[in-house]
Amino acid sequence: MKCTLKTVASQPSWVIRSKAVELTVTQLGGHMAPVTFYRDSKKPVQPYYINPWHSEGLKIDEPVIVPLRGDLFCMPFGANVAPYRGEKHPVHGETACNKWRLVDAGKCGGITTLTLSIKTKLRPGKATKRLSMVDGQNVIYCQHVLEGFSGAMSLGHHPTLAMPAKLQTVRIVTSPIRYGMTNPAPSGDPAEGSYYSLAVNKRFRSLKRVPLIWQDQPVGDCTTFPTRVGYTDILAVFNKPSRRPAWTTAAFEEQGYMWFSLKDAQVLPTTLLWISNRGRHGLPWNGRNCCLGLEDICGYFAEGIAPSLRENCLTKDGIATAIKFSPKKATVINHIQGVAKIPRGFGKVRTAKFATGKVTFVSATGKKMAVALRHSFLQTGKL
Repeated sequence: MKCTLKTVASQPSWVIRSKAVELTVTQLGGHMAPVTFYRDSKKPVQPYYINPWHSEGLKIDEPVIVPLRGDLFCMPFGANVAPYRGEKHPVHGETACNKWRLVDAGKCGGITTLTLSIKTKLRPGKATKRLSMVDGQNVIYCQHVLEGFSGAMSLGHHPTLAMPAKLQTVRIVTSPIRYGMTNPAPSGDPAEGSYYSLAVNKRFRSLKRVPLIWQDQPVGDCTTFPTRVGYTDILAVFNKPSRRPAWTTAAFEEQGYMWFSLKDAQVLPTTLLWISNRGRHGLPWNGRNCCLGLEDICGYFAEGIAPSLRENCLTKDGIATAIKFSPKKATVINHIQGVAKIPRGFGKVRTAKFATGKVTFVSATGKKMAVALRHSFLQTGKL
């Protein structure tokens, strides 16, 4: 399969296609978007966010923000403000900021795969990215093989969804959690034109009741978006251990589809929500950004490598915030993302039931949506 670079939304990118899905990945940072699911239907779906400043020629200091779009693999995950043992990583690491190279693109036995790689310098090693699609499925199987690395590091996937203009029309549900927690530090600085609405460093039991900063409105619903216009917030939930895959769903009611992700919570125990709803007014945000990150990670929020590798309130609870590498053995991170069209009245997901070769999402209204996918990939890495 021939796969050459083409410019998409101002970034040189590789594009591959299955019958159902067209997938685009930027050379710079390996950001995955746009992705068109149901491309063979009358109503294709493009769920991922692409930054609104990509063609404006702005001078941007943070490299990750230049291509910012869709899903990116971050290593180390987070802001990385504090150096760690002499290492000073850019925001979300070299894997999200530097150029990847094409290794291969092709189709074999009904599976289409794009393979890219990158060699990192600040923490020497090699990352190989494999993005695969199975004929007949609106699913992307993401695999990152990490070789030659030593020590420990925070890492994770950073899927970011574009939000519709109409408020409170996207419903978020996750698999069962131990608890949730708001960001341990303020998610913005009003003196710099960045505003937040969630209370700082507070635990909660449900995304429907998350502590806010206002006395007259002490809790807010973080299952329905867009909401709280004018604020950017960060919070996290920590999955209950299970032999079944952990999951996150985002039901776009008016658009008639649901985005979902699946993960092994023993590898990526945290789902971080980045809620950006016109709350940042500095360049390049300019008070116009509206997106939702549903980020499956192993890290201490988005605080970066140093806080993630130190003992913290999560590690004291037995929640890992870093993954240990061995230069003698590859570390493999598997992740699944996809889209399913939902019937009218489906509402939000109540639970997910797994069987061989499929997952069935059951809504709060009792409707069912069966999705063909090979969730065993999360453990085996094989399709």
